[in-house]
Amino acid sequence: MAFLHPHFGSPMEWSFSISVVLFLTLLIQIHGSGYLDHKQARGFAENYGCNLFQGSWVYDDSYPLYETSQCPFIEREFDCQNNGRPDKFYLKYRWQPAGCNLTRFNGEDFLTRLRGKSIMFVGDSLGLNQWQSLTCMLHIAMPQAPYNLARNGDVSIFTFLTYDVKVMFSRNALLVDIVGESIGRVLKLDSIQAGQTWKGIEVMIFDSWHWWIHTGRKQPWDLIQVGNHTYRDMDRLVAYEIALNTWAKWVDYNIDPTRTRVFFQGVSPDHQNPAQWGEPRANLCEGQTRPILGFRYPGGPLPAELVLEKVLRAMQKPVYLLDITTLSQLRIDGHPSVYGFGGHLDPDCSHWCLAGVPDTWNELLYASLVKN
Repeated sequence: MAFLHPHFGSPMEWSFSISVVLFLTLLIQIHGSGYLDHKQARGFAENYGCNLFQGSWVYDDSYPLYETSQCPFIEREFDCQNNGRPDKFYLKYRWQPAGCNLTRFNGEDFLTRLRGKSIMFVGDSLGLNQWQSLTCMLHIAMPQAPYNLARNGDVSIFTFLTYDVKVMFSRNALLVDIVGESIGRVLKLDSIQAGQTWKGIEVMIFDSWHWWIHTGRKQPWDLIQVGNHTYRDMDRLVAYEIALNTWAKWVDYNIDPTRTRVFFQGVSPDHQNPAQWGEPRANLCEGQTRPILGFRYPGGPLPAELVLEKVLRAMQKPVYLLDITTLSQLRIDGHPSVYGFGGHLDPDCSHWCLAGVPDTWNELLYASLVKN
């Protein structure tokens, strides 16, 4: 069965050509726009008076914001302390922006602002990571407030009954559709039927990247389709950009900014390559107990982050970027590592311990809601 249009050439030629163009574009963005010092992506928290996402991690003995024993609904894969992690320094770091102070998270104020409304995280397990963090932060802030936790298909719903606030997570790792057909599981880069379930939500936080790089048995699709053309594979950054543009068109067409605030989580980094932070002999992130000090990550920016910012800049409707990539890159100590599901056989250097880094993402989300 032929899946390539004759004008597109072979899969290798097509992927190589676009990869070269994409690489040159990213190179220009990195070196031609002062990427590390002056990003142009939306949602930069200009109204806050400083760039909240440029700063460093400082030790603060008042952290963490909660103990997981106080949140019985935290999933085991994120509960590093109960999984036997012996060190606790990673729990004691607070994000300090370079030019101002970050507002301390106030769960009661958060719920009051959202009274009668819904907030939904849409994405992969990194979105789940952030959703679990937020539900715990809110529960700890208002421990006497009754709540209900339910699941409807792929949507988990945590309701704070007194405030009528729903904090939801919709699992949709790629944002666009995967459809089972006679030829296999088809990833449709220009289709986003799942968006029907996103309408009417007052605050939305999207994320996607983690599953775009999977291959082999972990790859959730068999074929990729764009329009009438179907491919065995393509450059994953190219596919990611096409899918993000599909998502962006959905937001531009369907979202009323006077009723719905839209955020994008940014690209959560993994720490699979210790050479990036100067420890080539380390075993992935295993045994890391301190963050990288300073403002910059030695390994540099992530290409997927640059693709995301490019798409956001071209959108018509406002989308606020929670630019968590660099600050999370500095947290080589924040992953479950051998204290996740995989243990020593499959250390987890992609997700984050709770309490931990996703709590800071939610502090930044709260600051953005308060100030914008």
